[in-house]
Amino acid sequence: MTNLALHNPSTGQTEETFPRFHDSDRDDLLDRSTAAFRTWRATSIEERAGILRRTATLYREQKGQLAEYIGREMGKLRRQGESEIAVVADIYDWYAEHAHELLADRELPAQGALRSFVRREPLGTVLGIMPWNFPYYQVARWAAPNLLLGNTLILKHASICPLSSRTMEELFTEAGLPVDVFRNIHASGSQMDAFVADPRIAAVSLTGSEQAGAAVAKTAGENHKKSLLELGGNDPFLVLDDHNLDKVLSRYVSARMANTGQACNAPKRLIVLDEFYDRAFDFLTERISGLPVGAWDDGDAKVGPLSSVDARDEVVDRLAAAEQAGQARIAVGGRAIDRPGAFMEPTLLVDVDPASDVGCNEIFGPVAILYRVRDIEEAVELANNTDYGLGSYVFANDLELAQQVAARMEAGMTYINETGASRPGLPFGGIGRSGYGRELAEWGIREFANEHLYRVSPPM
Repeated sequence: MTNLALHNPSTGQTEETFPRFHDSDRDDLLDRSTAAFRTWRATSIEERAGILRRTATLYREQKGQLAEYIGREMGKLRRQGESEIAVVADIYDWYAEHAHELLADRELPAQGALRSFVRREPLGTVLGIMPWNFPYYQVARWAAPNLLLGNTLILKHASICPLSSRTMEELFTEAGLPVDVFRNIHASGSQMDAFVADPRIAAVSLTGSEQAGAAVAKTAGENHKKSLLELGGNDPFLVLDDHNLDKVLSRYVSARMANTGQACNAPKRLIVLDEFYDRAFDFLTERISGLPVGAWDDGDAKVGPLSSVDARDEVVDRLAAAEQAGQARIAVGGRAIDRPGAFMEPTLLVDVDPASDVGCNEIFGPVAILYRVRDIEEAVELANNTDYGLGSYVFANDLELAQQVAARMEAGMTYINETGASRPGLPFGGIGRSGYGRELAEWGIREFANEHLYRVSPPM
């Protein structure tokens, strides 16, 4: 069986290999996780919260090393990696701080009994299938609430993240998490169907591609178990007026190009009114063409490599095909950079056909798309002309107008005059092709909980 490897996308070199999980070990792994669940669910809330709090401390203490790991694995710039780790630590701390509040019994009207209440209880072992673009953050969104609740976890991370995923299990162990409560396995996607179908897996959470999500949902449904899917996005960014236009456009470029454009909830389609389209085009042309590209540890770089050469080539080929077909015009960039690694030029697309591949489907790379519209009605129509429904962004000086437009966005999340607003206490998730279910805040606890009703009546 082929091993997993750490391929550094900044250099094109293979640095380490890791043995792949064998199917013959599945039964033992699931038996051990099931046995650990019986003990972990009975552990006190204080102890579970304490472990999450110590986990947060370890992430902060080791942020430099942890940022290096994901820089080498998937190319995240060092300062962006350290920012991700800071958010991760905040997530573990938030669930520790709010532990008793999140797990408190919910009292209901007695309705003929002495007492009626609902208690959130764990389900069992939850499988997490996680992507490479935010290696620590994606896991924390799933792991923190479920460990607090009392579920045991098995992590199947992206194959390009073998070092960071192994380290996550080691950090939990160092924080005092009992053995087998959280297990990382270096497995392939093709091995997951048997896990999802196994009765010892109580539920599954997947963040990743639509194809993988459909496969997981199908098997989970056939086996009567809960699934959560967080998939792609084609998020619109509506600019309703030209108030502080340069500052607003700067915010768009920063948000779009962060993580080399490899974020499902990044604003992708910039929609501006015709009256200031030319100013927006000139600004974006200058700003995007001037973005420095460099390796994960290049302190001057604003854009790093893509996750792999294959990922880079897929984006470049799609852009070229769209331009050749007359479905878009490449105003800036769009080509691979002739150097070792998975680098491409930051790109600006204009004159995009909304019905084309690059108009309809997510582009996972440093590609901005600029649309012009006649008025706000056309802006709303274009924004909602997508099968995705993850995030949306509305910028305007008139807050009443902005909120009216935001209320018309068909998405799981809408942000007014801000980007990058993921917080532990805010729900995260989408609709349509972007998936279903919610992570973080109290919603992260509820997704894989048994909302157990108790009725207490007097003796007969």
